[in-house]
Amino acid sequence: MGMKWFGRVVLLLYAVIIAAPLYFVFISSIKSTQHFFASPLGWPKPFTVSNFTSMFKGQTIIKYFWNSVEVTLGTVLIELLLGSLIAYAIFRLGGRLATILFALFLAGLIVPSQVNMLPIYSLTHKLGWSDSLYGLILVSVAMLMPLTVFMLKGFMQVLSKEILEAGSIDGAGEWTLYSRIALPLSAPSLAATATFLFVMVWNDLLIPMLLINSKSKLTLPLAMLQFRGEYVTDYPMLLTGVVITAAPMVVLFLFLQRYFVAGVMAGSLKG
Repeated sequence: MGMKWFGRVVLLLYAVIIAAPLYFVFISSIKSTQHFFASPLGWPKPFTVSNFTSMFKGQTIIKYFWNSVEVTLGTVLIELLLGSLIAYAIFRLGGRLATILFALFLAGLIVPSQVNMLPIYSLTHKLGWSDSLYGLILVSVAMLMPLTVFMLKGFMQVLSKEILEAGSIDGAGEWTLYSRIALPLSAPSLAATATFLFVMVWNDLLIPMLLINSKSKLTLPLAMLQFRGEYVTDYPMLLTGVVITAAPMVVLFLFLQRYFVAGVMAGSLKG
């Protein structure tokens, strides 16, 4: 009984630690600048939505929003297609060659992304991909591919080899086995991976900051830097942008949480 209450207290403390920053961000987004500096933690009296109306004034934030949508969806879709193909190939190949190929992708997780910034900038500039959303998508795909293969390889391991072998006996080729059997069975795992990738790409600041120069091509996280000045930072507007940026991720997780949990459990139950 004592351990049960101890666990509840730990979970309660954890919930408070998570909820406190969310509370601060939300109440700050409905405060005026003067009220924010006068009472940073207090409830807004009165609350205002002027920060949100100012944010959408001129529809500039909508352009940034769709830039983020284009980059995120493009990256996630390409990642899932290529990553699932590679993971399936490694799973089906087996043996020493598959181990070597998988190790090469794992090696990509060892090198910090910051180390690659200079080569990436030089390469994208030579290829004409700098200051381009399509270039940003391709670079993001390359940077995240080792992680995607690592995640999907673990999920592919739980597939029943008997089902695939039965399909082969019936005359199905590898593409049919992949598209008609492996992908449908891996749907929860793909949803879990997609959610994880969505959060990473949507919130990414480093790669867009490296590649994007034009104001019209800014993504949402990069656009939030506009509210930070050299001497003064407009915190209510900045945190309003954080609320707008976080909203799609919350909605996505609410719709996919069942598949996310099922996918994570599928990978954890391997072996």
